[in-house]
Amino acid sequence: MDSHPGSARYWTADTPEEGGVATPPSNREIYEAYFHCPVKFKASQNALIFSKSDIELPFVTYNADLLATVAPQLEAELNEQLAHKNLKEQAKGILKQLLAGQRPGIQDLARELYLSTRTLQRRLTEQGITFQQLLDEARRELAHHYLLHSSRELNETAYLLGYADANSFFRAFHHWEGTTPGQWRVLQKTSRSGRQSPIGAA
Repeated sequence: MDSHPGSARYWTADTPEEGGVATPPSNREIYEAYFHCPVKFKASQNALIFSKSDIELPFVTYNADLLATVAPQLEAELNEQLAHKNLKEQAKGILKQLLAGQRPGIQDLARELYLSTRTLQRRLTEQGITFQQLLDEARRELAHHYLLHSSRELNETAYLLGYADANSFFRAFHHWEGTTPGQWRVLQKTSRSGRQSPIGAA
């Protein structure tokens, strides 16, 4: 059951095979060639099953040149904004720094705040927030910034937000805004230009 690095180890489908008979070999071969792994039909659910080692693989969208260009300026701006912020704002600011091409965990955030993971978790709980909520808010705010103030490709934006691929970013953004990043960018820019009065207008 060998598969390509980073590919699913198994793929299952809950859709019954047509007529209740075995799927023709040609169809199965198409699925297995696409997913690069064995395919099981008549499963209880649709699923992609990955190996734990896949988590350690590098980002498909990794771009060292892009990171080197934007990271210093972003870090300087965020450091300035962190002064006199409450825990939630400090945490989000730090996460924005850590998000540049990475997937930060609560341990990373605790280290930057000079707190133990347990202490940070307790303080977040006291404020009624979770680490995942902070991470989502940081990603959402950064997504808005990148979409409005740069012309970067969407896959580059996905990388800077710590997503493994553009599709993961698209799904998250659609959950936040109910539309795609590209459509949101167009709507926001159209709305902003519409609010600006023409030169010489009465």
